[in-house]
Amino acid sequence: MNNPNISMCVVTGSAGFIGYHLSKRLLEQGAKVVGVDNLNDYYDVTLKETRLNSLQIHNNFTFIHADISDKSKVESIFAEYRPNVVVNLAAQAGVRYSIENPDVYMQSNVIGFYNILEACRHYPVDHLIYASSSSVYGANKKVPFEETDVVDHPISLYASTKKSNELSAYTYSHLYGIPTTGLRFFTVYGPMGRPDMSYYIFANKYFAGEPIQIYNNGDFENDLYRDFIYIDDIVEGIMKVVPRIPSGNVPHDLFNIGNNNPQKLMDFITLLEKAFSNTLGSHIEFIKVYQPVKPGDLPKTYASTERLHKAVGFQPKTSIEKGLQHFADWYVDYHNLKT
Repeated sequence: MNNPNISMCVVTGSAGFIGYHLSKRLLEQGAKVVGVDNLNDYYDVTLKETRLNSLQIHNNFTFIHADISDKSKVESIFAEYRPNVVVNLAAQAGVRYSIENPDVYMQSNVIGFYNILEACRHYPVDHLIYASSSSVYGANKKVPFEETDVVDHPISLYASTKKSNELSAYTYSHLYGIPTTGLRFFTVYGPMGRPDMSYYIFANKYFAGEPIQIYNNGDFENDLYRDFIYIDDIVEGIMKVVPRIPSGNVPHDLFNIGNNNPQKLMDFITLLEKAFSNTLGSHIEFIKVYQPVKPGDLPKTYASTERLHKAVGFQPKTSIEKGLQHFADWYVDYHNLKT
């Protein structure tokens, strides 16, 4: 198993939440990073541009405004920069949106990822790391979720595209010897986060004077559980995976990357209220409206991270209280809410 020196890393989705934080860490450690992003308007483009501006102060950062579903553009990037490490984080995210707009998921998550695999085949890399998702576990009732669990019954199109990524990566590793590692991300949160995520939506609703919608049927006894993991822990996990190049007949690996500590949704909301109360110095309480569970939503996400811990020593360090406090402090500052 080799340990690559990251001489040139392509990060797709570099203006996204995880892509931005990962690119920042790589740049701070001296790597050259080519960031690729289509800057789509799935959520506020201004936030993506803010992240991007923060990266562009680094001399080792090159940004390319492109869509990975454009095969010729992807090939030209690989031909020019010859990356030795690729981290594919570009994807259309969101379970619920995949029900409303399936076309974009097939275009970005399936065709786009195929283009990345083809580019890695024609311009060989030391390691391709790609984003999968906890959504592939479907309505699996066995917890915690383990990488050996059967994941043949996705309950959203988003999940099926991520399962497709895993199968395609395995096939390319088998046929062409491309070292690939898939990471099944659980619920990531923190500063500069995605505005379509529940915690960010709750904050936006509160400060707009609107009630928050909670999709748990108001059933506190059987509340939804989520395995929330702070962004710095996610980035640390990816950084540990980069030098761990899979080997063997099929050089492909797959890991959960979560917190191994699920939270009840209502407890999470209470902690978010407390974090904003601390930041603003006054009591904050959201107005809550309870709605039926949305189609495609998992009742519980719970990561077993034992395999990743054994492989690279991965161990999340940020408590949910501390992580939400960091988010609340950033949110209030970013939106100029503190007087």
